Amino acid sequence: MTEPLTFTFAGDGAIPNSPLPLLVYRDAVQADPAEIERLFAANRWPPAWRDGVHPFHHFHSNAHEALGVARGEATVLFGGPNGQSLIVKAGDVVVVPAGVGHCNLRQSPDLLIVGAYPDNARRPDIHRGSAGEHDAAAANVAKVALPPADPVQGAEGSLRRLWNAQ
Repeated sequence: MTEPLTFTFAGDGAIPNSPLPLLVYRDAVQADPAEIERLFAANRWPPAWRDGVHPFHHFHSNAHEALGVARGEATVLFGGPNGQSLIVKAGDVVVVPAGVGHCNLRQSPDLLIVGAYPDNARRPDIHRGSAGEHDAAAANVAKVALPPADPVQGAEGSLRRLWNAQ
């Protein structure tokens, strides 16, 4: 199994982020939306949408999210305005812990991402990081259950090991 890259981000008073690391699996999947959907579904992350990443800072306080890049590439800023920009490209998968901000800074015209949430997740909310919602959002993030499996590597994958260590 290929080990994912890991990134952690501190809260900034608006976006809570998470002590759980963001996971980036490079060249982890076939660059085909149907194949990504099959892999995610087999690993208990039912595919929820095909689209891109919003071009504004946002996060989900009640669900973790998997982003499977099926076509093209994008530069995504993770962790809020003071976070880290990463280029993601076809074949990559990013697992975004609940509370971690993400914002599409730029993308190729052909970008297509498959989004998924664990099968034990609630319907994801969306927050833009207003200071007034921070405390309630951070409390929600702390209650989000760990996923039953890694969306790429399954039940014995890196996600459970890396996130259980936190």
